[in-house]
Parts: sequence; C-alpha cells; structure tokens
Amino acid sequence: MSKSAILCVDDEVGVLESLEIELQQAFNGKYLCEFAESAAEALEIIEELCEDEVNILVIVSDWLMPGMKGDELLIKIHQKYPQIVTVMLTGQADKEAIERTRTQANLHAFIEKPWRNQELIEAIKSGLANL
Repeated sequence: MSKSAILCVDDEVGVLESLEIELQQAFNGKYLCEFAESAAEALEIIEELCEDEVNILVIVSDWLMPGMKGDELLIKIHQKYPQIVTVMLTGQADKEAIERTRTQANLHAFIEKPWRNQELIEAIKSGLANL
C-alpha cells in the first residue's frame, strides 16, 4: 500500500504548528503530513515525495507569502499534478487571485483566517472524497 500525504504551506510557523495539531487529531496518522514555510520549499517537498512514491492528496496553502504567492504556487502544482486537491487558507487574498486559482488550479476550497478547525477539516475531507 502506498503512502499518502497532505502538504501545508504557510510562511508563519505558528500557523503550521496549529495545522499539524489539527491534522493529527482529525486523521490520526492516516496521512503523512508535511509542512513548508515557502512556495519554493513546498515545490522541493513535492519533488521529494514523488521520488519516494508518496501520493500527495491535498495541498493547503496560504496566499500572501514572500517569493511566490499561493495562487501562483497552486496553479503551478495543478499544471503538473492536476489530481492534487487544492485549498487556500488565508486572510489576505484578493478576489482576482482567488478566482484565478479557482479557474486555473481547480481550487477546491477557500477558507479565511482565522479559520474554524471544523471548516478546514471538512474541506479537506470533502476534497479527499472526490479522489
């Protein structure tokens, strides 16, 4: 049986730590959870996971990050890995970026910060159900 992963991308370590706790509680170790502090790091992790034959199921990404914004990251990922479910978790995305991500990266869910744990977990679960 192959391993499956959820990748979270946010430039704020505190957000990643919160996401790690929430994902562990919700999925009880069923999925490998990976975390990146930038889009560049996320792309490196994706390559490494693919080399290790880990199936990346969901990416939860912030929008406003240094270097590459979340919409650009999700679009880039979708072009290469269209099967990955994309979720944007942010407090600062503009409407154009959200719409661009919906149309060009098949954005599954947009959740505003501060998020409600149940809302995020349900968005991830509904994305997984579509796989």
